[in-house]
Amino acid sequence: MKRNLIMLFATVFFGICSLIVEAGENNKTPVLLDGGLFEGELFVGTCYQPVDRTLKQVHTDIGLMKNSGFKVVRMGDLSWDYFEKEEGVFTFEHFDKVMDEMHENGIKVILDIAGLPAPLWLHRKYPGANLVAQNGTVLHPAERYMVNISDPDYRRLVKKYADTLTKHYAKHPALIAIGFDNEIGNGFMSYSTADRERFIDWLKKRYGDLDNLNKAWASQRWSRQLSSWDDIQLPYGDGPGPFERNLDLRRYWSQVTIDVLNDLEIIRNKNIPNKPAISNLWDSSERKGFDYLSSYKNYVDFPAMGFYPGEPIGSSFDVLMTKGTLKTPMWFVEFTAGGGGYYGTKGRSRMWAYFGLLMGAQSVMAWTFNSHLGGEEQALFGLLDHDDTPSWKLGEFAKIAEEFKILQTMGFPRKPKPEIAFSYSFESRMASSPKSPSDSNSLKHYYTIPYMTHKHNAYAPLFKSNMDLAVVNISHEDLSGYQLLIVAGEYLLDKAAINAIRQYVQNGGTVVMTAFSGKVNEHNQWFDTPLPGGLTNVFGLRTREFYRSEQPLIGKKNKLTIETASSFYEILEMNTAKAIARISNVEGNPPLITENSFGKGKAYYVATPSDPAVMSVLYGDLLSQLEIPVGPKTPDGVFAREVNGKTLFVNTTTTVKEVAFEGKKKGYFSNRLIHKKLVLEPYGVELLE
Repeated sequence: MKRNLIMLFATVFFGICSLIVEAGENNKTPVLLDGGLFEGELFVGTCYQPVDRTLKQVHTDIGLMKNSGFKVVRMGDLSWDYFEKEEGVFTFEHFDKVMDEMHENGIKVILDIAGLPAPLWLHRKYPGANLVAQNGTVLHPAERYMVNISDPDYRRLVKKYADTLTKHYAKHPALIAIGFDNEIGNGFMSYSTADRERFIDWLKKRYGDLDNLNKAWASQRWSRQLSSWDDIQLPYGDGPGPFERNLDLRRYWSQVTIDVLNDLEIIRNKNIPNKPAISNLWDSSERKGFDYLSSYKNYVDFPAMGFYPGEPIGSSFDVLMTKGTLKTPMWFVEFTAGGGGYYGTKGRSRMWAYFGLLMGAQSVMAWTFNSHLGGEEQALFGLLDHDDTPSWKLGEFAKIAEEFKILQTMGFPRKPKPEIAFSYSFESRMASSPKSPSDSNSLKHYYTIPYMTHKHNAYAPLFKSNMDLAVVNISHEDLSGYQLLIVAGEYLLDKAAINAIRQYVQNGGTVVMTAFSGKVNEHNQWFDTPLPGGLTNVFGLRTREFYRSEQPLIGKKNKLTIETASSFYEILEMNTAKAIARISNVEGNPPLITENSFGKGKAYYVATPSDPAVMSVLYGDLLSQLEIPVGPKTPDGVFAREVNGKTLFVNTTTTVKEVAFEGKKKGYFSNRLIHKKLVLEPYGVELLE
């Protein structure tokens, strides 16, 4: 992939610093960032819904934000009819006053283009925007996101709305960025007659003719041969149905989603080219989702997400899935404060804010400022209680703001420089988990470990070693900048991925692949060649047989015993590969880990799914061989990164943790000299220098 350089230049012009952002794959125009978005600045703020507030209440709210040290708010999301009451009837007076007062108080605004949900007047005038369930039932928009974003009238009207909104606020001094369609990945698929026709048009463009489509869909199976385009029906997203068609349905709706985002990016670039796109897209939503990592550079300037962490491993992996290879820092445009039926826990938001700094975040923005009185989120608790009384959570975010103001002078936000990449593929994730009923879904009995569990188990040992890592779609990224590539449970490998792995190893890279990888091709059909598909000579082996033992497998590597939690293993038939570890409690002691030299690089295959015990042993060898340094040593549940000679420690647990080190160091937060042992209270953080 051709990468445009990130160009950074500073200029003095009315005291504004500027940054040029990396251009995308489609020669996306670089964004000249102004309004205070520059290196070395951290932002604390909140999400705010002025649609719920009178101007008197807004005045009081903004006063509280200012006194809390908030620098940014995100507004406009989920509020299309707040701006456009009826088609073409725009009213900005109320929001103008909110924007003006934000500016007067030094608070910047991320303005969301609220393409979701669509207003009721749009559904009434243009019924094609209504969803149709897979059983044919027309659904009225009972909850947010229930709109058919493939409908031409919807597409036309959302572009008109976006164009009018961005033109109106293009020169407003409070505006710092634009967001697109909050959580567009959490929308719905639709099954109307018009949807079927659009799907068929997409198939024609993808496959060209019916012969190619019949092969791609294996339609000779079970009397499903297509003799006319009219034979095609929309596959059922919730099953039943063959896997090939289901994957193409997911691809189609992914492309629809990407097309909508590209439409909005064109409008942003036309009307506000100097303000970046910072959007909460939720591409990994299981309801629909979309192929973000193959397309994000076209419509993203700063990676952004809603951050509602449960535990560190999965939460940090999600961050990296959103970050991709972008050089700009991470924005948490929604951030955990309270929650649904959860008032909050003192110190927890602050802890996760510092965890975000470890990941290279630049902002935390509480969801949400006011606890909602009505709607589905009325029992989701924000910074202010339902009677507008400021809760202790507002004070906690004020503390974060105060501390971040100082930390931004100490090297934050961080600039991670990962040397290790993990593969992730929307298509592989969809292919590995079709929703067809079990009685007609043989894959449910084979690929029994969830796709993301493969990823997390491979990722955990390295993340616990406090290393900067990356998550990439290997079909769409240049891998040459990484020393080590991890391909865990990657069920589907298309031609681009196969070629990328081959070239990467040929040129000197090191790859680790685990069981369940490379089983199906881009059509979601099993390879008719030895496995892993297209890569047997790279790994120096083939694998066909697989078994499940009655007991967890035990591995042997020289004199080291590896006790795994896995019972599944593949039989690795070695050609040029050699076994560097074997399974000791299975007849014949088959290989557990193999090594093969290919070109200038090496390829390792693990016979089990990505078991942390196995991966830890292998990583230990590889990090030493490749001279990749690990981060600070910490106990389980404590994470750390070094920044400009200082080390930030974050205890993500509810228990006291102790970190040992040599000599004496000063604790920045505790303001005391610490000798050999740092004691971190539950959710505690410390910066040692």
